[in-house]
Amino acid sequence: MSAVITARNLVKRFGGTTALDGTSFDVQAGRIVGLIGPNGSGKTTTLKALLGLCQFDGELSVLGMDPRTHRDALMNDVCFIADVAILPRWLKVKDAIDFVDGIHPRFDRSKAERYIAATKLAPNMRVKAMSKGMIVQLHLALVMAIDAKLLVLDEPTLGLDILYRKQFYQNLLEDYFDEHKTIVITTHQIEEVEHILTDVLFIRDGRITLSASMDEIGERYTEVMVHPHAAAAATALRPMTQRTVFGKSVMLFDGVSKQQLENLGELRTPSVADLFVASMKGSYE
Repeated sequence: MSAVITARNLVKRFGGTTALDGTSFDVQAGRIVGLIGPNGSGKTTTLKALLGLCQFDGELSVLGMDPRTHRDALMNDVCFIADVAILPRWLKVKDAIDFVDGIHPRFDRSKAERYIAATKLAPNMRVKAMSKGMIVQLHLALVMAIDAKLLVLDEPTLGLDILYRKQFYQNLLEDYFDEHKTIVITTHQIEEVEHILTDVLFIRDGRITLSASMDEIGERYTEVMVHPHAAAAATALRPMTQRTVFGKSVMLFDGVSKQQLENLGELRTPSVADLFVASMKGSYE
């Protein structure tokens, strides 16, 4: 399996603030990777580096190219959906489709029109008459209809209600993603994307603190709802975190075998959200 992204010791400073502090990670082809971190952790700067939108120190290869020197060529195979969709207020839906169809050789007009047909958008509707959620939908329709090798999503469903958010992720899996495409996604709504992720990258203070596949997470981390009589034995195994749910103690363990834990209580694999909160303990949102 080839690496679509290889990052080694990325450093980016804004004045006295360090946004990336030796950031290193790999993203393999055909994966859906969640880049997850608190506000100010370096997520957006990482995405900008991948897209050639900022200068930085270190080594970075995206689809075999350095974004700093080959951005134009890279953009033929990369699509980006930002957390704020900016489209001209005078633009009509049909004109937006015509424009992208005319400039991008890999734009699938029929796919964009099918996506829009499932919304309340109309061909002659102008951006200025749209709600924030409708603008996001138009932006998504245009970008998802481009046959790119790498799709970068930064809070892609911001402004959409829960029904459209679920529909977006369903469309992403059914109509867009395949083994030849790779997706990197950032979101604060971790629970909504967990079921589609194949890998996670946790970032804090400009450093990657966890890089693992979902399978590896299931093997490495275990959450235990501890039997009252086993509390002391469980605590002796030094859990990452401990919380109380309905009066019962729930402990999260890293690297402790399930054989050691099975007699202490009920076992389950922690959610990405729970693991994120545990691993980021002490940072600020």
